[in-house]
Amino acid sequence: MRYFFGANRFVSTGTIILPLVFQLVGCTVGPRYIKPVVPMTETYKEEVPTSFKESEQWQPAHPADQTSRGNWWEIFGDEELNKLEEQIASSNQTLKVAEARFREARAAIRFNQASQFPSISTAPSASYVKSSDYSPNVPSKIKEASTGEFVLPFDLSYELDLWGRVRRSVAAAREETQATAADYQTAKLSLEAELALDYFELRSADAQKKLLDDTVKAYADNVELTLGRFKGGAAPRADVAQAQTQLDTTRVQDTDVTVQRAQFEHAIAILVGKPPAEFSLATAPLNYQPPNIPIGLPSELLQRRPDIAAAERRVEEANQQIGIARAAYFPTVSLGATAGFESTHVANLLDGPNALWAVGPALAETLFDAGRRRATSESARANYDAEVATYRQTSLTAFQEVEDNVAALRILENEAHQQDHAVGSSQESLQLFTNRYKGGVDTYLQVISAQTIELANERNAIDILRRRLDASVLLVKALGGGWDASNLPKF
Repeated sequence: MRYFFGANRFVSTGTIILPLVFQLVGCTVGPRYIKPVVPMTETYKEEVPTSFKESEQWQPAHPADQTSRGNWWEIFGDEELNKLEEQIASSNQTLKVAEARFREARAAIRFNQASQFPSISTAPSASYVKSSDYSPNVPSKIKEASTGEFVLPFDLSYELDLWGRVRRSVAAAREETQATAADYQTAKLSLEAELALDYFELRSADAQKKLLDDTVKAYADNVELTLGRFKGGAAPRADVAQAQTQLDTTRVQDTDVTVQRAQFEHAIAILVGKPPAEFSLATAPLNYQPPNIPIGLPSELLQRRPDIAAAERRVEEANQQIGIARAAYFPTVSLGATAGFESTHVANLLDGPNALWAVGPALAETLFDAGRRRATSESARANYDAEVATYRQTSLTAFQEVEDNVAALRILENEAHQQDHAVGSSQESLQLFTNRYKGGVDTYLQVISAQTIELANERNAIDILRRRLDASVLLVKALGGGWDASNLPKF
């Protein structure tokens, strides 16, 4: 080791270089992460339905709110739906895929963290070499032309993370794991919402079936009525034919609605991880109203949606990749050491004189790569721009979904009131025309017209209720289902 003289003392080269090395280890090249700005308004455009304004039935999670929101589907008050939803997490195969992807990403953190520590390896070997008797270097007359060699080495290598490449790789793996955790929550919420939608479709089909069953029974009574009047000479044969046609047409509708119910039942079976042959739901028509769902502020939505959180995490991950690409421009400094034993006889392999060792640093720098590092850097920056755009688009789509379903709930609430009046009017009209027909004032054609209008109105009322329930589910999904960004795992 060389020494430099100064200030009446000797200072070793190591005391100058080592502090500099440790300072460099703390350096990180590349841009610092700044969370992208998302276009946003202070309030939502659409007004919530009047019935929502005084509601405290369900509140979506707020940022940094650690209070558990429970299972969001319980706001509908349906025990059968609650039981089905609870099976999603443990039985749905699509969700198991998302959970496996999360575990895979979590393992990648440990993989990258390993680069922060030295690696130690060994490669023991034993060899026996027989040289030619005519070898110019080993004449057989001078010494034996065959030798044995036994080696037990231990190699240590460690890369000094001078430019932050390893640290950024670990950070990128953490951000990808958080994004994958948010992906899992997004998949879970989507599957839960899909199950609720299919369930309400099935219950709507049950309600339609009950209505049509009752209607078929009423129309069968009307056939008997017209047949009796025909036999008594009070009505023409045409009335009987018209009543029978109306009955047969309604029976077709009654049968057809069972196709949809069967398909939704099969879909629910798959969502809860069961073959359709092993799953069935008893008939139970819709018998409840949509719940009240406060929506909060647009700024809070960015923390409530797992898909937005996943997109934002991937923006930061892309930022780390820019730093990793930047670090490739700088030299790599690594420390290496080898120690072990080497001998021509295995019996004395571990004796002291057979020990060997070597230690020293190594520096590697790419002098020419035909633009490969520059292309990698440009690719990383382009990927960052794409992730920023994805994050902003995901946020805008979330705002749209909230606005769409708030508007749908408000409009459908008004439409439901209008439809209730239409159902009442059509029922009254049907009763009047039926009484007039029985009194011989009107023809049966007017009764059939009134029956058709009344049935259409009642079926539409059921469909509006289904659409309101669907919009409620979609609004809860758009609000994140009670999730918030504080639920992301920490690594």
